[in-house]
This record gives sequence, structure tokens and C-alpha cells, in this order.
Amino acid sequence: MITLVLGGARSGKSRHAEKLAAATQKPVLYIATATASDAEMAARIAHHQQQRPADWTLCECPLDLIARLAEEAQKPHTILVDCLTLWLNNQLFHFPAQDFSELFDDLVKKLEAAEADIIFVANEVGLGIIPLGEISRTFVDEAGRLNQRIAQVADNVLFIAAGLPLVLKGSVELKGKTA
Repeated sequence: MITLVLGGARSGKSRHAEKLAAATQKPVLYIATATASDAEMAARIAHHQQQRPADWTLCECPLDLIARLAEEAQKPHTILVDCLTLWLNNQLFHFPAQDFSELFDDLVKKLEAAEADIIFVANEVGLGIIPLGEISRTFVDEAGRLNQRIAQVADNVLFIAAGLPLVLKGSVELKGKTA
């Protein structure tokens, strides 16, 4: 089962994804893609760490997400990836000339063969003002393409706004309630 949880900044998407992961009642592997590049980001990471259950396994994976999913996706657990958008940002920063379409194809291939439940968190960045700089526009364009690719193969897609889930695709059960 693949689930994509989309939303804007501070929309509640990570908190909702964590609830979905806990509701599977399987062991959870939390794959964190963020890097603490400054004090503010370090504080955000610390906040997320405090929110997570202590029995979840943490894997910090800012770049090698596809390889990590290849290793983990056949195990009987839940994988929560938070977040695809930061992973894309890291890819764009470290490998700006790569073929992102090919990168996304590789990710989708790993998902199509997955046995584990995988929950992705991603920012919806295309609802605001079009950025002025080329690199910012490239980021927004690639983030939109990545979200579309994952949504195509996902069983469930949720959009979170103000902490409230809107089901865009599929049906997500959360402790007896449809999310």
C-alpha cells in the first residue's frame, strides 16, 4: 500500500502521516530526508524527532532514498518517508544536471515492487506565486512532476489543509474512521 500525503508548510501533513503509520500496527521505519543546514532547520528536525514514537527506527537519508527503499521495501513493516520535497531539494543541490525524469522513474520502479506499506510526505509547492529565479522555478516544476508520478502509483493520496485531510484518491482508514 502506497500513500502520498500532500500539503503546504505547517499544514499538519507530517502529523497525519505519522498517525497513518501508527495505525498500520506494524513496525515503522522513519526515513528522514532533511539536513540541518542552519539553526532553524535543526530546530525543525528536533521538533519532528520529539513527535515520533521512541520505538520507530530512524534512517537519515538525504540523498540515497531509492537505494534505501530497495533494501527496505520487501520487509513486513511500514516505511514513512518525510519528506519527498526535501529529498528533491537535496538532489537538485547536489546533482543539478541529472535527468530528474529518470530519477523519478527509478523511484517508481522500486515502489511498484514494494511489499511494505510506504507513506510519503510531500509539500504541494505549486499553489503560490511563481518564483523569479531559474533554480526556484526548476524546483517547483520538478516537485510538481514528482508529486504527480507518486500520485499515479499511490493507492491513496491525501491533501492536508489546516490539519484536515481531504482524500484525493483511494480511501484511508485511521482507527475506524475514514481519513
